[in-house]
Amino acid sequence: MPIFIFNKLKGMADRIFEKIKQELKKGAFKKGHYFKYFTLATLGVDKYARLRLVALRNVSEDLKLTFFTDKRSKKVLHIKENNKVSLLFYHHKKLVQLRIEGLAKINNDQFEIKKNWAEVGAESKKDYLTKKAPGTSIKSPENLEYLKEGDFFSIVEIEPFRIEYLKLKKNGHSKIKFDKTDKGWSSEYLVP
Repeated sequence: MPIFIFNKLKGMADRIFEKIKQELKKGAFKKGHYFKYFTLATLGVDKYARLRLVALRNVSEDLKLTFFTDKRSKKVLHIKENNKVSLLFYHHKKLVQLRIEGLAKINNDQFEIKKNWAEVGAESKKDYLTKKAPGTSIKSPENLEYLKEGDFFSIVEIEPFRIEYLKLKKNGHSKIKFDKTDKGWSSEYLVP
């Protein structure tokens, strides 16, 4: 491949990577953004993939993605057993799919937990104050009981090591894989 074509493709991949970072940050902070909610996949203790929708709460400069959960949830157990996770984002207006692989960890920093808990709305706090753990069987939704206070709020951080970008287009889809290296992020075009 001639060097000028290689440089042009590399430049395009770099611009797309910057756009990915911008869109993820918007997802964390802009109400109604398509990346606000994403599918998180973990591996259950029974070795089945477990998928659920979670809300993106923060994206750091180094692309660490954060969401909140109840520390009694199965996803926390799964992450403790195997911290490799997959994430799926889809922007249906721009026809862009992001598939992210990374390593998850539970953030136990009490300062961070208190700071983030203070920012959670009163109605949303109820999600972390159920008397029984998430996924526990109950006779009916009316039987759901809440505690006045609890220590179940948890922060999960995901450090991505691979991002696959897929852009759907009428005149040909495009796909790029980004891998985290010691020197930053490398890119490679893939067959869509």
